[in-house]
Amino acid sequence: MRLSVIGCGYLGAVHAAAMASIGHEVVGIDVDARKIASLSAGEAPFFEPELQELLTEGIASGRLRFTTDMAEARGAVVHFVGVGTPQQKDGYAADLTYVNAAVDGLIPYLAAGDIVAGKSTVPVGTAADLAERVTPTGATLVWNPEFLREGFAVKDTIDPDRLVAGVPAGPEGERAADLLREVYHPSVTKGTPFIVTDYATAELVKVAANAFLATKISFINAMAEIAEVTGADVTTLADAIGHDVRIGRRFLGAGIGFGGGCLPKDIRAFAARAEELGRGESVAFLREMDAINMRRRDRAVDLVVQALGGSVFKKNVTVLGAAFKPHSDDIRDSPALDVAVRLHGLGAWVTITDPQAIDNARARHPQLNYVADRDEALRGADGVIVVTEWDEYRRQLTPEHAASLVTGRVIVDGRNCLDAAAWRAAGWQYYGMGRP
Repeated sequence: MRLSVIGCGYLGAVHAAAMASIGHEVVGIDVDARKIASLSAGEAPFFEPELQELLTEGIASGRLRFTTDMAEARGAVVHFVGVGTPQQKDGYAADLTYVNAAVDGLIPYLAAGDIVAGKSTVPVGTAADLAERVTPTGATLVWNPEFLREGFAVKDTIDPDRLVAGVPAGPEGERAADLLREVYHPSVTKGTPFIVTDYATAELVKVAANAFLATKISFINAMAEIAEVTGADVTTLADAIGHDVRIGRRFLGAGIGFGGGCLPKDIRAFAARAEELGRGESVAFLREMDAINMRRRDRAVDLVVQALGGSVFKKNVTVLGAAFKPHSDDIRDSPALDVAVRLHGLGAWVTITDPQAIDNARARHPQLNYVADRDEALRGADGVIVVTEWDEYRRQLTPEHAASLVTGRVIVDGRNCLDAAAWRAAGWQYYGMGRP
């Protein structure tokens, strides 16, 4: 099937490459000429495991190409829209500028029977508004939200745990759902749940999933705050309640909280949209979740200050991690970078290392010191803080080896990903988040 993907950022580039890998003919379209040049050369403009291989294979096969010319969308049967919906600069609501521009730019090239499949995360009600502009062309709008995890985006696209299609009522909606089933034929054939619903439900599925995940993470971080004043251990607490099958252990890891380009802005936009609908009280708890999340960054900084005797002024502090999560070079709203910048502001000499995100971090915060080699970054440190749980830090770095490099054996575990007993046994002062 011929497909177009409008927007070749994180979502769009992965989707285009993944669709080509399962046999479709795909054209990716974006206004950013530099990004398109990189993708056309088979070079991923960001780090995502397996994406580089898919790009190389797709371009070599002739099934995948990229362009800045929207007219190249003509002739595709399904047009995926995967542009960004950032937080508005003057508020918490989602900025739909790019979504509106993408759909308006696509409309002149639509033909009767085409499907426009929105994948961007949007406030509920957006699809209905866009459908009023798409329908007169004879095309049908569907809403097909993405559920990608950075670091696992290729797998989540090719082998998702569910597929959701918000379609209009009637025969055109049924036909649109059938076309999407064809697009995702490998997943549908293997029995992946394919949920057909209305626009509003499809839009809410995405934001509700993000809100629930943010709530679970924030809940255990709230418990960490209580543990810190009572002497309890939040990791043992999480293990104990996680055995309850109604709760589960996943995402009950207390630490410095979540970040990235999705969860923070999506829960804020959800709360803002609920207020616009006159139901702000229904999701008022999301404001507190956001506040809990931000407080954990404060706590991480406080722990470093405490560990280094009450001041970090002119102390060498090594920050292990810059990306907001491992297996990514994404620094958008990164708790790791936020903590590093705050320590720098307190007068510390901050050195940051990360396996993938140094270039992005340096471009955003050039005032900090960056060292690619982990061991070199640790050399001479008065204190260390782990803020991104890369295997290079949580599994491959032993306390004995680290001790041979640093000046002071002080470590703050911002992700509770280290073996506290092992580090203390090696002579380190270990400080965890919500741990004695």
